[in-house]
Order: sequence, then structure tokens, then C-alpha cells
Amino acid sequence: MKSAALLSALAAATAVHATPTTTVKSKPRATELEPITVTGNAFFKGKERFYVRGIDYQPGGASANIDPLADPKVCKPDIEKFKTLGINVIRVYSTDNSKGHDECMNALGRRRHLCRARCQQPAVLDQPRRPHPSYNAVYLQSVFATIDAFSKYSNTMAFFSGNEVIHDHKNTTLAAKYVKATDRDMRAYIKARGYRKMLVGYSAADVTDNRMQTAAYFNCGSDEERSDFFAFNDYSWCSSDFITSGWNKKVEAFTGYGIPIFLSEYGCNTNTRNFGEMESLMHKNMTGVYSGGLMYEYTMEPNKYGIVEIKGGQDKGGVDQTGERKELPEFAAFASALKKFPAPTGDGGYSSTTKASECPPQDEHWAVETTALPAIPEGAKKYFTEGAGKGPGLKGSGSQWAGDQASTSEGGSATGTSSGSSTASSSSAAIRSTVPALNNAPLIVSGIVALFTLVGAVAL
Repeated sequence: MKSAALLSALAAATAVHATPTTTVKSKPRATELEPITVTGNAFFKGKERFYVRGIDYQPGGASANIDPLADPKVCKPDIEKFKTLGINVIRVYSTDNSKGHDECMNALGRRRHLCRARCQQPAVLDQPRRPHPSYNAVYLQSVFATIDAFSKYSNTMAFFSGNEVIHDHKNTTLAAKYVKATDRDMRAYIKARGYRKMLVGYSAADVTDNRMQTAAYFNCGSDEERSDFFAFNDYSWCSSDFITSGWNKKVEAFTGYGIPIFLSEYGCNTNTRNFGEMESLMHKNMTGVYSGGLMYEYTMEPNKYGIVEIKGGQDKGGVDQTGERKELPEFAAFASALKKFPAPTGDGGYSSTTKASECPPQDEHWAVETTALPAIPEGAKKYFTEGAGKGPGLKGSGSQWAGDQASTSEGGSATGTSSGSSTASSSSAAIRSTVPALNNAPLIVSGIVALFTLVGAVAL
């Protein structure tokens, strides 16, 4: 979804002050799923290559700002549709870290789930040219509380640290270091709390002027600073083909990139969609570089991208998403494409070697002057040992101007020690001008994901 669509959704999503308490780790479940991991530039489930074959899911859209995984009356009828489609990952854009999710997450079963989970600084979203105040301890408390809330579900695949924060205005690139610092902090928190592997990455706008700089930036520096994956929202395939859409050129540009990439949104709607993109996404022309994608989107909202209509879903601000589900014609088309073009067998031609990119230099399109990241705010360090405590939920008072922000000095790690900003190899997106503003978009991607998991009919 466009960054503008996220603004209203995030305004109320940030944290209020909370007293941290020791996080209680849940017991492993009998149906514990094997985590999705990264090797080289690909995802794996055990020794099997894993492709994202999912859908973006946010009933009511950004304006309604509801958590569909907190209400069984909303999620359960949709999960039945996910089974019919045959998807394996869903991306959810709004989650409430003050509520329970057991019933929906268990119903998703083996489908993975990707979650934005309010894991974005509101100031970066609302004021991308003045991002510093929003990177603060209060915001991070809410981010970490969301990780706590979903860490107990083995079908949580990943979290997004941001969505289209950087777009087609040069000054918005100034927000990059704060999003990347949050990305770093999330991974450090997962490790410090002893959670199973859950991935963290960024979802970018497809901006021609800074697509490759953004990709390089989130994969440069030390291992603790580099993202686990990079995703971007691409609407350039409009009833066309691999070459006409320019996807062939993007594959060339990303060849040799050292971490997995996938499409966090796709599905141009200037014509009736047949989702021919799936053929290319699952073809050897792309699988050596890409790891699938998420179709935008499940529910029909004012932007007209949905494949299912919820009766009464647009009434009263979209707060009630419990109405009858109606499959629209493109529902069958998407299901057909998923069935016709299955995930390929074998390794798909992936690269088994991971490597860091060179950090992009400052230029006419990229305003970031230094590779050093902000040190974590002093007040947030306690969460690594004490836990984040109760989350503020979607109706919290917000954190953009909460104080407890990072020092203006840079170069620290998530735990406060110097991490450096090496650009050496590691050992081990134009905003879619032809697409109207996307007012509703969910952000879960990997098998009910333990916030990055897809809800689909295909068992993982």
C-alpha cells in the first residue's frame, strides 16, 4: 500500500508508556512448525526451498485500522477462502498487541503469516522528512510487545520494519537510517529474548530513482545491521508479460543481491486481472533471484483491488468486517493461477552465498550522508532483559513525540555497544504513478505467520 495509506493507520498504533515485565515464553505446541530460514538469497523450510505464494489481508483497509487476527468472526470465514485459493502466506498490516490471537492463529494452521504489526515508527510514517523524534523508547516498547504477542505462534514467519517509508521525494530517504535501526533492534530483541527464528525485513516502494539504493542500504553494514530479506511493492505488470513489464530488467538488477527478495504487493488493476505474473514468479527466469510474492489484496476496498467483497464492510468506517463473504470474478482467476503455476521443485537456481552490499553514497536521489545507524534509545535497553510488557494496542495514545528518543550521535548497536558500519562482504522502487492511492493494505506474509506467514490452502 502506498505510504500515504499507512499514515492514518499508524497514527493511533504506537505505544503508550508501559511497565516492562519479564516475558513468559509459551510452551512448544504439538503442531510446532519448522521455521522459515534464510540461506544465501532464498528462503528455506528445512532443506526445501520456500516461495511466498500469498495475499495481502486487511479487511476494512487502513482507515478502519482493525486487527483481523484478533476476531474469530472476521478471520475464520476468510481462512476458509484462503484454503480455497491455496495460498501459503498472508500479510497483515494492522495487529493489536493488547489482544489475544490464539483462535485465529491456530485456525491458520500451517499457513504462514507476515506482520507489520505496528512495527513502524509513526513519525517516520507521518513525517518521513523529520523522522528522528519517532524513534524512541516508547515506540520500541510497542514494537517489542508485538513481537512478544506473536512469537509463540510457529506459523509467524516474519515482521516488516516498515512499508514505503522511503518514496519518490529525496528527503524521505533521510528516514532510512531510523527504519534500519528499528530493523536491527527487532532482530536483537528476538535474539535477546531467546525466541525461535523469526525474520525481519523492509517493504519498499518501487521507486525508480532509489529502488536499488534502498535495497543496497538494507543489506549493507555489519551482520547485525543487515535485514533478513528485502521486499518491494511492484505494480508494473499490467496485463503484459515478463519483458513488457520490465521485470526482466529488475531481475538483472537484483542478480547477485545477497539476501532473499520478494514482492510484498503486486497486482496492477488497470485491466481485468488474470494474474499471469504467477507464471513468471515461479519460472526459472525469476526463481534464481526472487522468492515469490503477495497479491494485493484480499478484500474489496475503495481502491478496487480486492477479490472478495464483505457485505457491509464499507459501512460506518469499515469497523464491522463480519458480514457475508462474496467471491468476485478475480477470486477464481487468482486461484486458477496458483494451481496452474505451482512452486517449482528443486532449488530454483538460488545462490547459496550471502553477501553484504556496498552502502549507497549520497547523491541527487539519496540524502543519507553516513552509514552509521542511531544507537538505540537508552530507555529501550531494559526491554532486552525485562521484556516489553503489555502492549498499548491500536488505541494507544501514540509515541511520535513521546521523548526518550535516540541520541543524535550514531554508530551504536541495539545493545549499546559499537557495531561499526563495514561495507565488506558478510561471511556467513517510481512510486506506482499509474496506480491510485491504496487506502487499505494488510501486511502479513508467511504462513500465518508468525507474523510473516501466509494463510493458504497449501500446507507448509
